[in-house]
Amino acid sequence: MAKVSEQHEFWNEEGGDRWVENIDRVESMISNLSTHLLAHAAPSDGEHVLDIGCGGGITSAAIASAVGSRGLVLGVDISEVILQVARSRYADVSNLKFANADAEVFPFAQRSYDLITSRFGVMFFPDPDAAFRNIYQAGKPGARMVFLCWRTLAENPWMGAPAAAAFTILTPPEKPAPGTPGAFSLADEQRTTKIMADAGFTDIKFSPVDEPVNLGAVDPVLHFMAAMGPTAEPLKNANDADRAAALAAMRATLVEHDTTDGVVMPSAIWVVEARIK
Repeated sequence: MAKVSEQHEFWNEEGGDRWVENIDRVESMISNLSTHLLAHAAPSDGEHVLDIGCGGGITSAAIASAVGSRGLVLGVDISEVILQVARSRYADVSNLKFANADAEVFPFAQRSYDLITSRFGVMFFPDPDAAFRNIYQAGKPGARMVFLCWRTLAENPWMGAPAAAAFTILTPPEKPAPGTPGAFSLADEQRTTKIMADAGFTDIKFSPVDEPVNLGAVDPVLHFMAAMGPTAEPLKNANDADRAAALAAMRATLVEHDTTDGVVMPSAIWVVEARIK
């Protein structure tokens, strides 16, 4: 349970504050990827939907529009700080509710949802086996689950390349063990398939999507990556000279990918689909 508490503490304190500060940038960056979630999930009129790791609620709201007044969407997130954004944005959407919940342990109403979705919200569970078992119990027989997760760091230079540049100056953190909570914890198709199958899911399918993401203007992107990415802690702990040099190296990498529309770099995700018995 200690690790769950660490996640809760991070996302309700410094991590949540950083996310809210950058929420418009993040949502703009991944907006083209979000369309794949909605296309594969295909929410329909009257369905009840659980959206996990809903963040600022933009995906939850799109699903609420699709299921109509006869449907219902519950968006859950571990961060009350971030949920405040969602609630302020969508307070007038009658078929959309939000709850502060850790989906690994939260007692969802069992066999209640036709569709379970997540846009990059299921990679941070300290115990993914327990989390997917818990999520499975929320789905009706025959329900479907559709989520997006990142593939490997190597396949996502939008995050990896600036960090690699910084780590020519700074000492990189230890490489996390496989399955450690984080953006790339579900990148391994075989491992994630086993987690889901052991939880009870069937018809598990992985569809790769390779699309560029537009990170926006160079300097705001640099500020975002320095605050949120794998370089955040090393930069915070570095001396002034090393921090300046590392930021300059990151900036140079971003400039290499700058266009008239902003910094554009490759990304790689999985769209994961499954059924509940």
